[in-house]
Amino acid sequence: MRSSSTPDAPQRKIIHCDCDCFYAAVEMRDDPTLRGLPVAVGGRPDSRGVIATCNYEARRFGVRSAMATARALQLCPDLIVLPPAMEKYRIASKQILAIYRDYTELVEPLSLDEAYLDVTHTSQCQGSATLIAQEIRQRIADTVGITASAGIAPNKFIAKIASDWNKPDGQYVVRPQEVDAFVAQLPVEKLFGVGKVTAAKLHKLGARTCADLRTWSREELHRHFGKFGERMHELCRGIDYRQVNAARERKSISVEETYVRDISDLAGCVAQLPDLLEKLHARVQRVRAETQLHKLFVKIRFADFRSTTAECVADHLDAEALRKLMETAWLRGERPVRLLGVGIRLRENERTSDATDNQPGLFG
Repeated sequence: MRSSSTPDAPQRKIIHCDCDCFYAAVEMRDDPTLRGLPVAVGGRPDSRGVIATCNYEARRFGVRSAMATARALQLCPDLIVLPPAMEKYRIASKQILAIYRDYTELVEPLSLDEAYLDVTHTSQCQGSATLIAQEIRQRIADTVGITASAGIAPNKFIAKIASDWNKPDGQYVVRPQEVDAFVAQLPVEKLFGVGKVTAAKLHKLGARTCADLRTWSREELHRHFGKFGERMHELCRGIDYRQVNAARERKSISVEETYVRDISDLAGCVAQLPDLLEKLHARVQRVRAETQLHKLFVKIRFADFRSTTAECVADHLDAEALRKLMETAWLRGERPVRLLGVGIRLRENERTSDATDNQPGLFG
């Protein structure tokens, strides 16, 4: 198996740290009477609110993040739904990031509570990534008052999957010699970018695990899935060359939706625009980027997996401009559509940092 590090580079030691049900955990920390009860943080059920996160008691009823709050209350009538207290979560996030950076400068935050750490050259804990992860988790518990889980592996892809293995309040190590067997048994749904639609197509074609997918050539995967097929060819073999990027800068903000049934025509695409725009508006507001807008764009992926993007200069979210961009993009293919996306690009010198605020806008 090829190394997951770049050629001629030392074998990397990557940790993926992820706090357990972060928002709900902070709420239970501040109000111990909530412990043992089903708790969620999210929007109001009467305003199309969505669950941002929930504790494990709520998950036993089938409640999940990104679920409509109204649906969550149907599944769990005793669910306690709390409004988000973002400032409180940001304070906890800063404490957590400070702990991460005590061990390495190579910290790539993914959200308020989640990050990759490259500890390849870290000397603490005798240079053991396993011991570093244990110490970090203990310090988060002692300092912030919540639990965290971690995955340790030679690359980002495997570390992120491993961090889910022993949740909550646990960690899992995948050593270099274990990568091949670990990845082979993973269901294809674990691959980055494989959602319900792609998974269903893979299942129909006979691929349910990464071991199944390895029997396909790069060319076959490209024929069925376009450029993403080439990415799957690497991931199903545990190959991921992405570096931990400590200086991520947000260049754009977008939302997109993959549809179970292809949208047949332009009118059907335009009909999806209000819902996409509402989600985009919420996300832009959340990161306070309204004054930084430079361009609008629309992305379309057709049923044959070819994609196109149309954009224009703009200084505000303009529904009519987005409609025109959607028309422009659709006319380039004039065929059924499997994915729609809308977004904004930010001005070059006024971009927002992803360091502590990349959590999806789920509150509705």
